[in-house]
Amino acid sequence: MVGLPFHPAFMGLVSSSKEFHWMASVLFGMIFCKIVYELTGLLSNLCFKGYTKLSNTEKVEWNNRGFSTLHAIIVAVASLYLLLVSDLFDEDSHDESIINRASTLSDTILGISIGYFLSDLAMILWNFPALGGLEYVLHHGLSMFSIFLSLTSGQGQVYILMVLFSESTTPFVNLRWHLDVAGLKGSNLYICNGIALFFGWLQGFFYSSSFSTT
Repeated sequence: MVGLPFHPAFMGLVSSSKEFHWMASVLFGMIFCKIVYELTGLLSNLCFKGYTKLSNTEKVEWNNRGFSTLHAIIVAVASLYLLLVSDLFDEDSHDESIINRASTLSDTILGISIGYFLSDLAMILWNFPALGGLEYVLHHGLSMFSIFLSLTSGQGQVYILMVLFSESTTPFVNLRWHLDVAGLKGSNLYICNGIALFFGWLQGFFYSSSFSTT
């Protein structure tokens, strides 16, 4: 089949449009983190009496885990939709290899995640080492690099989304920290959260294993 002779100017416009979309998604992710950070502090101050008793460092981490939790929920739900509900990665739905498949939604999710990791890394470095040591810096750096490569190349997004789906356990990890700081380590909620966290890790492991073998 002979390819359509698109004008170079048109192809440049498409490329520029994609790059704008990527940058807009990253910027949205950063703004989203800032807004949720501030709202977490405001709502916690109004609804949780123990928040005022926290140290400044604990308040920073408390608010930081607020946007960490919301980001995890968003990317986990989006990844689950793209991997299982949509036909983006169905074997028979497209002619091209699964490795090379991408969509506007998947690009958006990857861009938002880059914005999240940039925001979180900035906070880690600004408050170093209160929010994490060099291992966190390395983790975030490698995560951003791999997501950036997948976003700009349009390849391997299926694997990046599988990793992002594992973020579904992050809300339980963050809730565990919040309950610990709030002095509720011996509560039933703390125990139930621990059980949910265990099964979350377990299902994430089996899901990733089963998907990678199909």
